[in-house]
Amino acid sequence: MSSNQETIAGVGLADRPRKSRWPARMDLAQSTTGLVLALFMWGHMFFVSTILISKDAMWAVTKMFEGYFFFGKAFPGIVSVVVATILAILVLHAFLAMRKFPANYRQYREFVAHKNLMHHGDTTLWWWQVLTGFALFFLATVHLYQMLMHPGAIGPYQSADRVWTGSWWPLYLVLLFAVELHGGIGLYRLCVKWGWLEGKDPAASRARLKTAKWVLTAFFLALGLLTLGAYLKIGYEHRARAGEVYTPAWVQPNPMEKAP
Repeated sequence: MSSNQETIAGVGLADRPRKSRWPARMDLAQSTTGLVLALFMWGHMFFVSTILISKDAMWAVTKMFEGYFFFGKAFPGIVSVVVATILAILVLHAFLAMRKFPANYRQYREFVAHKNLMHHGDTTLWWWQVLTGFALFFLATVHLYQMLMHPGAIGPYQSADRVWTGSWWPLYLVLLFAVELHGGIGLYRLCVKWGWLEGKDPAASRARLKTAKWVLTAFFLALGLLTLGAYLKIGYEHRARAGEVYTPAWVQPNPMEKAP
């Protein structure tokens, strides 16, 4: 190799610093954890909304996750394992996402000025994702911790009692809007970033994705509000017997499951 090939602008090729692959790896990990959390969020919403079908349906879904139909006995610890896994993914996702947040007040002012000047729709969506993500780090961890520590306190009556008698409904209401906005925007941005569902016309594809994003957000918000309303109604009607465990009429009651 000639001396000209060995050097570029006076710097030896062997001395040139290699570009780190870690930023790309962390970006991929952020996208992956975000996708997992968004899909879990949608699944969770469908599961808890079974209360709209009937108390028995919600009870059956709860016991399914506790292994009741596989082992003939409920093991709430299975729920704790799932919740612990989701909590770990949430913390990792938040850590990775914080890399892109404004690090100080000066960066915050510069970003806000840029956002207000450009009036760019996707930039505004990213800012809403930052705000809702910040809220979720506190709201979602509180909810997940409660589920982690009390995995057996899930059911038509127990969940409704927590919402009404336990006064958790304000947190769940704010959490609903934060998680649906954050998750919907996140999935839209993942599709745009990685080129998923992109057609021949990128602009038209982005417009369709944005429409789909708002349709899905509206759907899950409506489903969430109806579900929360159902738990409020059941909890209000059941307030005099708060703590009672629901058991379907076709199931032999467990003598250990009694109201305190």
